[in-house]
Amino acid sequence: MKRFKIFFFNPLNSFNPFNAKGSSTSSTPKALQPLQLIYPMEISITTPALLFPAISLLLLAYTNRFLAIASLVRKLFDDYIHLKNKKNLLEQIKSLRRRLNYIRYMQAAGVFSFLLCVACMYCIYRSWDSLANILFATSLITLLVSLIFSLIEIFQSTTALEVLLSEVEDLTN
Repeated sequence: MKRFKIFFFNPLNSFNPFNAKGSSTSSTPKALQPLQLIYPMEISITTPALLFPAISLLLLAYTNRFLAIASLVRKLFDDYIHLKNKKNLLEQIKSLRRRLNYIRYMQAAGVFSFLLCVACMYCIYRSWDSLANILFATSLITLLVSLIFSLIEIFQSTTALEVLLSEVEDLTN
C-alpha cells in the first residue's frame, strides 16, 4: 500500500531570508512542504510562570470587587429596613446578586487558570511536552474566560449605577 503526501502551498514557508532562492535542503521545495495546521510552541518552565503575577493581581482585584459589593449589600440591607420606597432598592439588590455571581465565576476561572499553570510547570519539569502545551493553552483560555466575566460584571455595574441615577432624578422632580 502506497502512502501519499498532500502538499499545499504554504505562504509562511515561501520566503527564507537566509536562502534567497527559497529552496530548502530537502528534496521538496520549502513552499510545497506539507501544511502544518498546528504550529507547536516550545515552552520552557518560565513561560507559565509569567502568568503567576498577572493571575495573582487579577485575583486580588476580584477580591476587592467582592468586598466592595459585600459592603454595599450590607448598606442596602440597612436601607431596606428603614426606607418606604423599596422599588429601586429591590432592583439594586437583584443587580448586586447578578454581579456577585459574575465575581464568583471570575474568581473560579482565575483560580482554575492558576492551577493549570502549576500543572503545566510540573509537566514541563517531567518532560511531558504535549500535555504541558495543552495545559498551558487551557490555562490561557480559562484566563480569557475570567476576563470576559470581568467585562460582563463591569457592564452590570454601570447598569446598577444607572438605577441609582434614576432614583436621584426621581427625587429632584
